[in-house]
Amino acid sequence: MMMRYSGVGRLFGLITVACSLALTPVLQATADDSATTSAARPADSNEGSRARSPVWALNDDVAGKLQVVTARYEDTFAEIGHQRSLGYLELVKANPGVDPWLPGEGSRITLPRQYVLPDSSREGIVINLAEYRLYYFRDGGVQVFPVGIGREENPSPITDARVTMGLESPAWYPPASIRASYEASGEYLPRMIPPGPDNPLGSHALLLSAESYLIHGTNKKFGIGMQVSAGCFRMYNEDISRFVYEVEKGTPVQIIRQPVKIGMSGGQVWLEVHRAGEDYPEDERDRLWTEVSNVLRNYTESVENLEIQRGAVELAVDQADGIPRMIGERVAQLAASEAPADDRSEAQQGERREQPTPQLWF
Repeated sequence: MMMRYSGVGRLFGLITVACSLALTPVLQATADDSATTSAARPADSNEGSRARSPVWALNDDVAGKLQVVTARYEDTFAEIGHQRSLGYLELVKANPGVDPWLPGEGSRITLPRQYVLPDSSREGIVINLAEYRLYYFRDGGVQVFPVGIGREENPSPITDARVTMGLESPAWYPPASIRASYEASGEYLPRMIPPGPDNPLGSHALLLSAESYLIHGTNKKFGIGMQVSAGCFRMYNEDISRFVYEVEKGTPVQIIRQPVKIGMSGGQVWLEVHRAGEDYPEDERDRLWTEVSNVLRNYTESVENLEIQRGAVELAVDQADGIPRMIGERVAQLAASEAPADDRSEAQQGERREQPTPQLWF
């Protein structure tokens, strides 16, 4: 699956891809991939993790757990995210009232590592644009990575695809339109950006079948977990450099947009709501409330015997911070009281038994 060119000197293999900007990565031979250095990070509390993102067990429709770290005086959310494979916006939303550029020595920072799983097939890769996350279902569990996605003017596609190829040390051939925009601003952009610190594709990439979009690394630490790209999906180099070797050719990729997720875990109902950015305008709040109402209505119609707490639902929508909240539970059906004996058949008596009505929040 992984393509790598070697031999005397440096050989290039051209692979033409679109990535919404007509990107053309070139594979360059290299005897040493050590140019990308993993940032120092605290040890993860999950044993057996083979990467910076743990492989979480699936608890029905929920995985992972919230964690907390203590900030040092030099920490920022951008650096914490880079060290621990978390997106900038998810840290901002999970820590209201904390200055993302100066949290302060001793501040307790919530790491949002608990997830209601998306409403999708639990296989391969699932990218939920609404939460800037990539889910990789593997080994009976799931890994979750932050990703940068397409900006509003160049949105990432909502589609199904497959992984077609892995790329090492990709070079970038900027299309004419990008070079023209640089020239218009008085800057010069070469026809080819070789592998290295100036390459926007980073150290590794996965080529997708969907209009040749890429999941790739980056030469910038900041921007992962935000709308920053021209349609492709950016990962930290420290993540993609491992991830690219673990994903097989043909792995399915589902790209979805689900700002509202609901699921069950151990008889409890969990709701996760995502606003798009740091701000939370009133029109977005109204839109999310409508979507939550529709999702809850459909869910309570498909799952019996639920008790939903309106206050918990209102809090989830009011915050829209991507933190899963327990909003209700599935109650056991009480045994029917013993009725006086009569001469009717069991079938006739059964016709009169009524099922309990779910207690809905609306």
